[in-house]
Amino acid sequence: MNHTSATTATGGQGEVGAAPGGVAEALRAAWTRSGGWSGIAVTSAPTVVFVVASALGGLTAAVVAAAVTAVVAFVYRLVRREALAGALTGLLVVAVCAVAAAVTGESRGFFLLPAALPGVIVLICLGTVIARRPLTGLLLNRLAGGPAQWPRDRGLMRVYDVTTVIAIAVNLVNLALQAFFYAADQTVVLAAAHVATGPIFATLVAGTVLAVRRRLARDRAA
Repeated sequence: MNHTSATTATGGQGEVGAAPGGVAEALRAAWTRSGGWSGIAVTSAPTVVFVVASALGGLTAAVVAAAVTAVVAFVYRLVRREALAGALTGLLVVAVCAVAAAVTGESRGFFLLPAALPGVIVLICLGTVIARRPLTGLLLNRLAGGPAQWPRDRGLMRVYDVTTVIAIAVNLVNLALQAFFYAADQTVVLAAAHVATGPIFATLVAGTVLAVRRRLARDRAA
């Protein structure tokens, strides 16, 4: 999830009282929020460049190419006036991946962090569900226009519990796939899995926001 302000993305909480909209509308909003095709291209560029450079010129060339591409992507994001935190995070992730590849001496080392990250997310999601503060509620309640005291609303808690459990399931599948292909040293497949996570979680964001807005609309009507 990027760091665009919730107010800009939702048009303010006043929209919640309006019709909650359909799946297509929510998907478009989440897709736009995630940067659309250009955002995916910029985010994926260092990974794609690394795989291509590794196949053509070896590990050292791949690390250098990915680092240069990451810096270019960082500058591009700043020129587009995207959030500094998001731009820095993207740069840092590529730097850590490049260091991991250099330290391990293997091209697949570039994907060590992305392969392990789903496991970390699963643990975080489980912890927030147990603590009765499901992660999707913590991250998306303001974006969806939910009330500040959402943990006291049984209906909203049900939505956030379900969508957080879905996030756990998606990340478990992602973890299993990436662990398998990491062990098989299939860097092209690892790159494809890494790129695919953006659209998948944009869809999860859209579904969560849509479900919350419909729940709030029903509550208002009642």
